[in-house]
Amino acid sequence: MVRARENWEKLVRATLKREQQRNAGHGHARVPSGIAGAVPPSLAQTTNIDLILQAADEIQSEDANVARILCEQAYSMAQNLDPNSDGRGVLQFKTGLMSVIKQKLVKKDGVPIDRNRDIEILWKFYLHYKQRHRVDDIQREEQRLQESGTFSSTTLGELKLRSSEMRKIIATVRALVEVLEALSKDADRSGVGGLIMEELRKIKKSSVTLSGELTPYNIIPLEAPSLTNPIRIFPEVKAAISAIRYTDQFPRLPAGFKVSGQRDADMFDLLEFVFGFQKDNVRNQREHVVLMIANKQSQLGIPTETDPKVDEKTINEVFLTVLDNYIRWCRYLRIRLAWNSLEAINRDRKLFLVSLYFLIWGEAANVRFLPECICYIFHHMAKELDAILDHGEAAPALSCVTEDGSAKFLEKIICPIYVVLAGEADRNNNGKAAHSAWRNYDDFNEYFWSPACFELSWPMRTESPFLLKPSTSKRSKRTAKSSFVEHRTFLHLYRSFHRLWIFLALMFQALTIVAFNHGHINLDTFKKILSIGPSFAIMNFVKSCLDVLLTFGAYTTARGMAVSRLVIKFFWGGLTSVFVTYVYLKVLQERNSHNSDNSFYFRIYLLVLGVYAALRLFFALLLKFPACHALSEMSDQSFFQFFKWIYQERYYVGRGLYEKMSDYCRYVAFWLVVLGCKFTFAYFLQIKPLVEPTKIIVDLPSLTYSWHDFISKNNNNVLTVVSLWAPVVAIYLMDILIFYTVMSAIVGGVIGARARLGEIRSIEMVHKRFESFPGAFVQKLVSPNVKRIPLIGQSAQDSQDTNKAHAAMFAPFWNEIIKSLREEDFISNREMDLLSIPSNAGSLRLVQWPLFLLSSKILLAIDLALDCKDTQTDLWNRICRDEYMAYAVKECYYSVEKILYSLVDNEGRLWVERIFREINNSIVEGSLVITLSLKKLPVVLSRLTALTGLLARNDPELAKGAAKAVHDLYEVVTHELVSSDLRENLDTWNILARARDEGRLFSRIVWPNDPEIKELVKRLHLLLTVKDSAANVPKNLEARRRLEFFTNSLFMSMPSAKPVSEMLPFSVFTPYYSETVLYSTSELQKENEDGISILFYLQKIFPDEWENFLERIGRGASTGEAELQESSSDSLELRFWASYRGQTLARTVRGMMYYRRALMLQSFLESRSLGVDNYSQNNLSSLDFESSRESRAQADLKFTYVVSCQIYGQQKQRKLPEAADIALLLQRNEALRVAFIHADESTTDANASKVFYSKLVKADINGKDQEIYSIKLPGDPKLGEGKPENQNHAIIFTRGEAVQTIDMNQDNYLEEAMKMRNLLEEFHANHGLRAPSILGVREHVFTGSVSSLAWFMSNQETSFVTLAQRVLANPLKVRMHYGHPDVFDRIFHITRGGISKASRVINISEDIYAGFNSTLRLGNVTHHEYIQVGKGRDVGLNQIALFEGKVAGGNGEQVLSRDIYRLGQLFDFFRMLSFFFTTVGYYVCTMMTVLTVYVFLYGRAYLAFSGLDEAVSEKAKLQGNTALDAALNAQFLVQIGVFTAVPMIMGFILELGLLQAIFSFITMQLQLCSVFFTFSLGTRTHYFGRTILHGGAKYRATGRGFVVRHIKFAENYRLYSRSHFVKALEVALLLIVYIAYAYAEGGAVTYILITLSSWFLVISWLFAPYIFNPSGFEWQKTVEDFDDWTSWLLYKGGVGVKGENSWESWWDEEQVHIQTLRGRILETILSSRFFLFQYGIVYKLHLTGKDTSLAIYGFSWAVLVGIVLIFKIFTYSPKKSADFQLVLRFSQGVVSIGLVAAVCLVVAFTSLTIADLFASILAYIPTGWGILSLAIAWKKIVWSLGLWDSVREFARMYDAGMGMIIFAPIAFLSWFPFISTFQSRLLFNQAFSRGLEISIILAGNKANVEA
Repeated sequence: MVRARENWEKLVRATLKREQQRNAGHGHARVPSGIAGAVPPSLAQTTNIDLILQAADEIQSEDANVARILCEQAYSMAQNLDPNSDGRGVLQFKTGLMSVIKQKLVKKDGVPIDRNRDIEILWKFYLHYKQRHRVDDIQREEQRLQESGTFSSTTLGELKLRSSEMRKIIATVRALVEVLEALSKDADRSGVGGLIMEELRKIKKSSVTLSGELTPYNIIPLEAPSLTNPIRIFPEVKAAISAIRYTDQFPRLPAGFKVSGQRDADMFDLLEFVFGFQKDNVRNQREHVVLMIANKQSQLGIPTETDPKVDEKTINEVFLTVLDNYIRWCRYLRIRLAWNSLEAINRDRKLFLVSLYFLIWGEAANVRFLPECICYIFHHMAKELDAILDHGEAAPALSCVTEDGSAKFLEKIICPIYVVLAGEADRNNNGKAAHSAWRNYDDFNEYFWSPACFELSWPMRTESPFLLKPSTSKRSKRTAKSSFVEHRTFLHLYRSFHRLWIFLALMFQALTIVAFNHGHINLDTFKKILSIGPSFAIMNFVKSCLDVLLTFGAYTTARGMAVSRLVIKFFWGGLTSVFVTYVYLKVLQERNSHNSDNSFYFRIYLLVLGVYAALRLFFALLLKFPACHALSEMSDQSFFQFFKWIYQERYYVGRGLYEKMSDYCRYVAFWLVVLGCKFTFAYFLQIKPLVEPTKIIVDLPSLTYSWHDFISKNNNNVLTVVSLWAPVVAIYLMDILIFYTVMSAIVGGVIGARARLGEIRSIEMVHKRFESFPGAFVQKLVSPNVKRIPLIGQSAQDSQDTNKAHAAMFAPFWNEIIKSLREEDFISNREMDLLSIPSNAGSLRLVQWPLFLLSSKILLAIDLALDCKDTQTDLWNRICRDEYMAYAVKECYYSVEKILYSLVDNEGRLWVERIFREINNSIVEGSLVITLSLKKLPVVLSRLTALTGLLARNDPELAKGAAKAVHDLYEVVTHELVSSDLRENLDTWNILARARDEGRLFSRIVWPNDPEIKELVKRLHLLLTVKDSAANVPKNLEARRRLEFFTNSLFMSMPSAKPVSEMLPFSVFTPYYSETVLYSTSELQKENEDGISILFYLQKIFPDEWENFLERIGRGASTGEAELQESSSDSLELRFWASYRGQTLARTVRGMMYYRRALMLQSFLESRSLGVDNYSQNNLSSLDFESSRESRAQADLKFTYVVSCQIYGQQKQRKLPEAADIALLLQRNEALRVAFIHADESTTDANASKVFYSKLVKADINGKDQEIYSIKLPGDPKLGEGKPENQNHAIIFTRGEAVQTIDMNQDNYLEEAMKMRNLLEEFHANHGLRAPSILGVREHVFTGSVSSLAWFMSNQETSFVTLAQRVLANPLKVRMHYGHPDVFDRIFHITRGGISKASRVINISEDIYAGFNSTLRLGNVTHHEYIQVGKGRDVGLNQIALFEGKVAGGNGEQVLSRDIYRLGQLFDFFRMLSFFFTTVGYYVCTMMTVLTVYVFLYGRAYLAFSGLDEAVSEKAKLQGNTALDAALNAQFLVQIGVFTAVPMIMGFILELGLLQAIFSFITMQLQLCSVFFTFSLGTRTHYFGRTILHGGAKYRATGRGFVVRHIKFAENYRLYSRSHFVKALEVALLLIVYIAYAYAEGGAVTYILITLSSWFLVISWLFAPYIFNPSGFEWQKTVEDFDDWTSWLLYKGGVGVKGENSWESWWDEEQVHIQTLRGRILETILSSRFFLFQYGIVYKLHLTGKDTSLAIYGFSWAVLVGIVLIFKIFTYSPKKSADFQLVLRFSQGVVSIGLVAAVCLVVAFTSLTIADLFASILAYIPTGWGILSLAIAWKKIVWSLGLWDSVREFARMYDAGMGMIIFAPIAFLSWFPFISTFQSRLLFNQAFSRGLEISIILAGNKANVEA
């Protein structure tokens, strides 16, 4: 035991030592070291043990004895708190602490310790410490500052310098005080004890500082004033705090109620007492409301009086914004609001109601997803509050009172609802149960959409059906769905978008009738066309039937009105369809009965149709046409309302979904063009050409069928007609998407060009237009507080001053952008110097431009001067052709004058004045060429360079040398440069001559000390010496792209910027789970199978950035990894450098914190220039903006960044590296906040469930996590989808009026962050009928440079996030929310259910539902392209496929959702079209593209098998069929992604230019992008179809690493086998059947032309994963892949064996999706197609001849059974039959000999041929697959029959066969080395063309390189 203890202590000592070493090395804030960092959460929550131990650490070096006393006190506190060490980690902590104390005792060198004197020692040390650190003085001074309320910049600066140090001192004093207080209880009152008590009393009185600096707060220190944070002195914040203060009119709080912190009581205290809200929820919402009022007040005008007050208008705006949804809800349900009228309630009541709403919302947890449920709770609690406010005494509200008499809101109100929500979530069986079997969030919320919700009463009745907790048993009673049931069926597509399908069907019908009547429109044709009447009625009736069917599961709970509407519509639809059909049949009878006056029924029919059409049109106009909508809202007659209600269902959401008339006309015009093109194409190229062949086929006499025919023979060859029309109809249904795509590309291009996108698209253009940037920048991005607007109509001099002023304002911003590029290592130090712009704040009159524009211009100008043969004017004109050369010459001239003038005095100064006067005069006279000898300019230049070179070294000891240099210059100028006349004048000038003779002239100089002159010298030196052209500065492509986009955006239309103090406040919000935060050193160095590490890869891909990084940290270019690891700070910088190039959280955090940096800079320059008129003083320097406390406070007031790290708590407990990395990010970013869910397991009661908390932390002064808020949750928050639940728990910690949702694979840039103010102003801009609720922002995909796949993906994504969304937002008005840089109107969304939906599985694509919800609740989604955010995308084919699969599965679920149904029903027809084709319709059309191939090939197979194709083609000449060609061509173009590429090309043209666009497109084609797009088509089709058929959509983690690794064959096979390979082989089989049995008149050419697209599809689907696999054709890799594949295939599975290790486990996983009876029946129907092959081929064998009897088909099955039995004999496992192995082997031998003999005999003696044998194999392969599919579908039955093992072996054989078919060509191609080289070039062309060493990475030759 003793030994163990000694070992433990050694371990503790070693750990502490290592900790201390580590802390000494780090450059960033210190992490809590040693034992203080290991305090378990259960102890840290309730005591300050960690603070005491931290203080002990601080004091250790000063006085080890005092440190020991503190440690012992900490130990006793831990012992008192948890004597049995039950809490998690408490035992280890105590043991460790004990060891530390022992160590401290050992250091006493055996001197005995008298613990009785501890208190005296501590008291003495305390007094000494206070005196040494002037604690009392600091406190007094700050008390004074606090009371005066004014902070000058100097005091703030001093405070800043002291603050971190001061906080540490105060933290130590606090710890000492706490220990003194604990020890003084036992001390002698007359001695030290009395002194301590006195000190404690004093401290309690004045402990503002002591507690204020250490009381945790988020943004505003409300609990205790903080002196380092001046945010409370902002007048708007003061006003907001005073607005919520407690007044005498409020009910009295009970005497025992304690106000937390050092503040006055306020409204929130009353609400906390009355309703029992949690302390931290109250603290959180107090700050939330104060910030909201303060920010709203600052927008309306900052209060200027000494005691600032909030305006009434501010209160009203906040009140109406926050409670807008509640007011609408009350109006909808026609109930009275909780207040009588707006005028009747005073401002205090309004603030009470707003505060109450936020407190309910802040503690509602998962109930936040039910916005109308929150309205219900608020409605009743507001009434209770009203009653309480009218009383004199405050008392707990009845609804929240618990048994013990106190109020607890969470327990009484939220928990009962949560329990039911959790119960229903359990029923969904982890997402596997049918949606109809459980209530999701929407069902709960929609309960509150009818007045029936008031049956719940208040306090809520627990026996209400709403609160009926479901049990898990199937039979038990449960509450049904609310009003919509998400049954899994394709029929939802028809039900949601029935108007589209009816329209397409009726148009097809009408066009076909016209085509069959040879295009003649007469009365007869007209009568036939009128047949669309019955069609319309019947299709509408089908919709009504579907409504009735698909509402099953909600009838018991749906509103009576909704059910009665369904019934009325059903019967009405039935009656009308019967009646209309009957009348139309009568019309047809009349038409055929050739009487003269037979038009009775025709007239009735016309009348009925006319009246019905007029009514439909009337209602359509009233409800969908913008101009008439107001009319329909006004008409309140019940008769009228009844019809309106029948026509369109009324929900709480979706009322009034109409747009402005001008917008309406725009999107109608768009669709009229699209539809016009579509129907013209359909009529002339699809329908008309099929008319003649159809007529011929129908009229053909009896044809000979070569098989036993059931249907067609006696029915006009109906199946032949179907096989002819089917592909054409399939394309007819989907080709609208083609026309839409082309049209949207054209419109998007035009809009983009009008928005001035792509005007600056090269670095040359940046150079050319640079002089216009300052003006544009000042106009758009600088607020009026900084601008000095110049007067109009000025002289040239004034305009130059204006330019100078603009340049001075532009300079700090531009330089900060350049600095950020340097920090990010995109540019080198030299490039930074060249790109930086001078401050332009000096007295030099002209604008000084960055050196990269002026470099080498002086030298070129001198060359021009040397060649000059003409006049001065000609020379100047030639110089002015390059405006920057002119700038350089002017600046050089003025700078030389200014520098020389400042250097010399007396006679020297006279000479300078004289020379420049003479030159100026000759310039005015135009005689410069005569006055100066221009040939001597190079000599003058060399002398000047020598002088500036000396001065630039900034060493006054060089003054002598400088004086000599000036003298040399004087000699050259006087005796060589100036003309002879002037030279004589100067030589004979007495004063000068005397000084020269006496040696006084230029004997000494005045060394420059003025910063302005120093800057001029440095700049002039660079101007004269930088010889190389800066045309390629910056070199880095990313730096160029960013500068091009930023400068281009300055000329785009955007709202002007408000001052930071008046802008809209906003938050950024990032959900994070467990992705990479920061690469660790080991991750960077870990090598893959090819010997390539991440770091090596990055060094090769970003070589210039690597060099810049080494330069930045002061290392040489040849520095190795090992050297960097030696220095801890360099090692950390290296980790960050690598992480900033991956898709890591660190990159995202850095990017988002640029917002704060930009705001601080903007705020600093605004506050500095307020009231400062003389702008030429150096007032626009941005050097110290980051240290300005005021700027920081202003930025914090406007910007919050919350990262919701869901499992950070668990990561900390498990000591995972992610937790340490997140803590590091917190330390490096003071404004970063991390929210997480903490599961408290400290309870010892085994039965008690976990308690969950929502927590918010920041880094404290010691770099430790400081908990700001901890809000208890009703239970585990993850009831639905993970990401939205993660967002929901943390959204209560966001602030502001807007929230930008950012994913953790995004990035941001400082220059874009500067435009955020402008973007937020869009919320107030005019964007149609309604104010925007979501601002769409464009993304830049930064992963496009890795490989060709990444490039395709990035181009596809870029075209969607730019051009496509541009068109969706305007003119189509259907942009939703697709992903992550969008900016939400925060208040709008948090009061309407949040920024995403979270129901399990149905909301798998959680983001887009935010858009649906926003649109349905009358929001408005816009799109803006002058600002962009970076985004990472998947870069490997497998990642891309998983991502596509996730999105397609999500769209499959959307089809079933109520949101899609409602939008499809409530949008007007044209907006519905836009909506359909840009959401689920896109996937439907994608699926139709693939189905067209099937339909066409199965049709051809039918014709080939039945033997009709020969007969038909001879008679009907079908082969050159136009319609079929048109259909197949359209299908092929869609399939290879041409129409995906059209918007892409348009985007290229717009943003890169025409030539670059053509070049990029050709490059993409050469890199096989068509193969990639065809492959993607298969991915989307498979996952979309499977999701709607069987479900199973799930979040697929795609992994966001760097993908340049080889994927094994087996891995690809597993991923794509069922989605691509099986389908491709089926198509290949159909093509083989077609080539074998079809009759082709044109022979091979016809066959190739007609099947080209299908063969392309087969090859793409089979081989794309291997074509796009790095090193896919390398022989060594191929051999390894084959070994891996065979071992995987033959490895037997077992319990717990994963699919990637064993074929059997994988095969079982692949069948999981077939769960339901419906699914099995559908699989059975779909699998029946595989039996067609055998049926067709049997009758084609030579053996069967012309016989078509069914017996032959029966006999083929007998043969199949025989083959199976023989297979069983051969595969019978000898393991099972040890007794008769010999018999088995003998029988196997006999059977094999017999089999060979039998085959030979049959071939010899019957008409069976060798070809027949191959045909039989072709027939039986699909049959076998069909049987397998059926066996899998009906697994239970097959299992019970004992056949499952056999089925599995057959399946293994099939997979082995498929694998070999795919593997053989790959192995063959791998033999040729050049194939692998060619493939590398194909995959990594981008990298090769940038000259990167990608081949090294691919070859894995790292060792060779290093050697």
